[in-house]
Amino acid sequence: MGSRPPSAPVVGCGDLTEDFGFSLMAVAHAYRTAVSSVLGSVPQGARGYQTLAAVVEGDEPNQLALARYLRIDRTVMTYLIDELVAAGLVERRLDPADRRRRKIVATAHGIDTARELQRRVREAEDGLLSAIDEDDRELFRTLLRRVARSLGDVEPCDADTDRCDDAEPGQQSS
Repeated sequence: MGSRPPSAPVVGCGDLTEDFGFSLMAVAHAYRTAVSSVLGSVPQGARGYQTLAAVVEGDEPNQLALARYLRIDRTVMTYLIDELVAAGLVERRLDPADRRRRKIVATAHGIDTARELQRRVREAEDGLLSAIDEDDRELFRTLLRRVARSLGDVEPCDADTDRCDDAEPGQQSS
């Protein structure tokens, strides 16, 4: 009683490259590949880089707020911050506004590292987006930021799978 897979393409589905989800996944995969070599020395790669960049900006009052902002499970965030501390990129300091909490603060080395990595990531992104001219790259980035900001709160990454929405249960991110 099971259904058989179609022997020919489904009529009306068209070229997958015309599909938004397929294109988004292709770009996300190419992005991870392009920046992985740039971020190889940062603990936890892109996740560590984004965390360091957020700490350098200094807008989040504590580790929990940082985890929520970055949509990272709070238990995963604890280990990530531990690794960034061990690498000398950030440190935990008592929050002057609430001595019961610790604020995550970038070290001088962390700030320098974040700035250099931002430059190198931008170069990798420009290579990835080389199919479109510079003005369209900026437009693409602007529109992508607008969509991302409009999403509001979403669930953080699952600590068990170490992934967000795009993984099958039990798979690890690459």
